[in-house]
Amino acid sequence: MKRILNILFEHKTLNRQTAKEVLVNIGKGIYNEHEITAFMTVFLMRSITLQELQGFQDALLDLCFRMHFEGINTIDIVGTGGDGKNTFNISTLSCFIVAGTGHKVTKHGNYGASTISGASNVMQMLGYKFKNNNEELLKELELANICFMHAPLFHPALKNVAAIRKNLGIRTFFNMLGPLVNPALPSFSIIGVYNLEMARLYNYLMQQTPDRFAIVHALDGYDEISLTGDTKIITREGEKIYSAIELGGMEIKPESITGGESVEDATRIFTNILMGKGTREQEAVVLANAATALNVTGRYRSYEESFAAAKESLQSGKAFDSLQKLIALQS
Repeated sequence: MKRILNILFEHKTLNRQTAKEVLVNIGKGIYNEHEITAFMTVFLMRSITLQELQGFQDALLDLCFRMHFEGINTIDIVGTGGDGKNTFNISTLSCFIVAGTGHKVTKHGNYGASTISGASNVMQMLGYKFKNNNEELLKELELANICFMHAPLFHPALKNVAAIRKNLGIRTFFNMLGPLVNPALPSFSIIGVYNLEMARLYNYLMQQTPDRFAIVHALDGYDEISLTGDTKIITREGEKIYSAIELGGMEIKPESITGGESVEDATRIFTNILMGKGTREQEAVVLANAATALNVTGRYRSYEESFAAAKESLQSGKAFDSLQKLIALQS
């Protein structure tokens, strides 16, 4: 690690292979926490390069426990996190709405590192038991239309840096990697990013895959469709800026989508929204993200039709039913 740190401290960057080797060694527990912290700190002080991001992605995918759901086209809605906005769990809620429409969702998530409550915090609070057993996850996917993959169980490198990330309490390059290393390799991805530079990097990487995707960035800094202003959406076909009215029918205030002060607060908000007891603003945001995901699948003729399907999933109780079925399968 000393050699790598000297390279980085001289303001040089890593090539793809070297970046991969470093993260593989982190995953194998070769470096101590001080070395890892120093390495992570470099990327808090400068932007990550495409070669470095690709190398880190290669490492995590090589090391991870892959899930195999042959013949099933799945989707994930995930944000990089690290936007500092402390919203409620919009992406995870959107996943349940998509599951309520009948589409299969392989949700990849983790505890909050730079936020009060990540997807894993809420899922655990709701009674979900983390696992990396392919057969059990496939059963959840078949019966509830959704399964949840807690990242550290699938990615040794993430497990080895969890405490360091939590202690730092700010976004690191690991935030950038989460959406790129889903163990189920979903066919459809909605990826929320916190700045336009990340959007460009993700666009380049996703263009190299056969998957259908949408990269979303709220221009006021959210890593999801926030409806607090305009949103840039990038797909394989190009990019466009959409207004909050176009995506959710209303523009809202930032305070209307905050996630509370604790995991308990976040879980209560989560459950209320799925049960149809959320505010108009909360529902609009979740529906906009779910509709964007449904639109990417190609199953709907327009965004408006996708939005209508998302709304029906929430209002009919099908989204909440997916959650209940999923929790009932825990033993």
